[in-house]
Amino acid sequence: MLDRALVDGLFPADLPEPAELEERYPPRDLAAGALVTRFGPSPTGFVHIGGLYTAMVSRDLAHSTDGVYVLRIEDTDQSREVEGADAQFTRAFDAFGLVPDEGDTALPAPRGEYGPYHQSQRAAIYQTYVRELMRQGTAYPDFATKDELAQISDAQRTLKLPTGYYGRWAPWRDASEDEVRAALDEGRPWVARFRSEGKVGERFAFTDRLRGRVEMEDNHNDVVILKSSESPVRLPTYHFAHAVDDHLMRTNLVVRTEEWLSSVPTHRQLFAALGFDPVDYAHLAPLMKQEGGSKRKLSKRKDAEAAVDYYLEAGFPVPAVQYYLRGLANPRLAEVPLAEALATPLRLDEFGLAGPLVDTVKLSDISADHIATLPGPEVLAGVRAWAAEYDPEVVKVLDANPELALAAIDVERVGVENPRKDLAKWSDFREAYGFFFPELFTDVTDPDDERFGELDAALVRTVAADLADTYTHEGDQPTWFQQIRDLATRHGFAPNPKTYKKDPDAYPGMLRDAANVARVAITGAQRSPDLYEVTRALGADEVVRRLRAVTG
Repeated sequence: MLDRALVDGLFPADLPEPAELEERYPPRDLAAGALVTRFGPSPTGFVHIGGLYTAMVSRDLAHSTDGVYVLRIEDTDQSREVEGADAQFTRAFDAFGLVPDEGDTALPAPRGEYGPYHQSQRAAIYQTYVRELMRQGTAYPDFATKDELAQISDAQRTLKLPTGYYGRWAPWRDASEDEVRAALDEGRPWVARFRSEGKVGERFAFTDRLRGRVEMEDNHNDVVILKSSESPVRLPTYHFAHAVDDHLMRTNLVVRTEEWLSSVPTHRQLFAALGFDPVDYAHLAPLMKQEGGSKRKLSKRKDAEAAVDYYLEAGFPVPAVQYYLRGLANPRLAEVPLAEALATPLRLDEFGLAGPLVDTVKLSDISADHIATLPGPEVLAGVRAWAAEYDPEVVKVLDANPELALAAIDVERVGVENPRKDLAKWSDFREAYGFFFPELFTDVTDPDDERFGELDAALVRTVAADLADTYTHEGDQPTWFQQIRDLATRHGFAPNPKTYKKDPDAYPGMLRDAANVARVAITGAQRSPDLYEVTRALGADEVVRRLRAVTG
């Protein structure tokens, strides 16, 4: 064990003592059984939908037990930090209703008594505990260079031994005080390593809150716990920061994905060495994607739907995404109505151990069903809020034509048993409803357009002109459609398919072909909502104007 004065000389003189930190961050005054959970994203890339999933589970478990959900930004790897990541976190967690109870990101202002909530601002706290471990002899300074570490690894591979920094392969583990002083006098940079008592081949077991008993190889490596003395700010590695922060923030359940399972032995060793009570873990199965006949993990690099921004830019309604994610966590919730699923607490004993599949087609179906239940003003508000961020032209159109917008949205939605489901996400509005607005609609001016089918261009022009000249806007749906029947009769169209099939050469087409001339001219598409209701929303003048556009 190194001399205390030597150890203390490695650190700033004004560091607090562990007892001071225990007093500063006391146990929380919560009811028995209350869970304190946290989500710790790293600002080294975009927010993954898997992160949103984990955050949702963490928040729900805390809130369903009258506990606390903390957002902690794990930014110790500052060389890989992406500019603007904090703003993205704020946008994502605010958008999907995952604003934490404590943290200084995604909140109106820093909130909570257990911060700072950025690890980069907690350097002194970590150094206090590294110093304490060194005082106890359970950590030590390591001066090995990159080349020396590489040589150790090469030798271990040659001997077919597990690679790592341990036992006789850890030259600074049992270095004398004189050797350490000499290295310091030479100005050699150093890292702090944890002195693991684990042995190669030993087993470790713990009880996971989701998976039950889990057994694996114990940690035998002397892991780095404090980065190089050459760093501008001495920050810890993830492993050490996790142990210190979860203790001082009084976390009692850590929800994370199964990729961290192999870290549990290291983390439990650190908790024990620091004198902390260990936290419980629940390791979630990762989100998956179906590709061909097999499944793989949803990839940040390969899959657009891995990014939370994908869902924001597409404009999926928040409740639909929340409902979908809860169904991935607890499949029974996917079988109950949305409102009930959102109000039902998640239960760890109902989680599966196989990675749930992310299926954007299923999400779209859920979203379309949800939007179909919303009143027109709510749909309009949802579209406008999305468009304000992603489609300013649509905002201008909606603000200029609010009554038309509501009328368009209500077509085949109000007072019907099976309302239309044109919108699966807010970004669908332009394609599904854009034709209602002259500012977004492109007039069909070519009578030879393929959307008119096989009809001769001259006949298309004639039919459109006739309907424009004789158009009657008043009347109920049967009365209105009778003018289309009369139009078809005047121009020699067969009244029905049966008549047409008897002598197809006698007719230019069927009634539906004549109606298609009107539909394409008015809506720009061969398929559209009920044409009568569309004309109610557009008004007579706009209907006639569009018909005349075809005639040139």
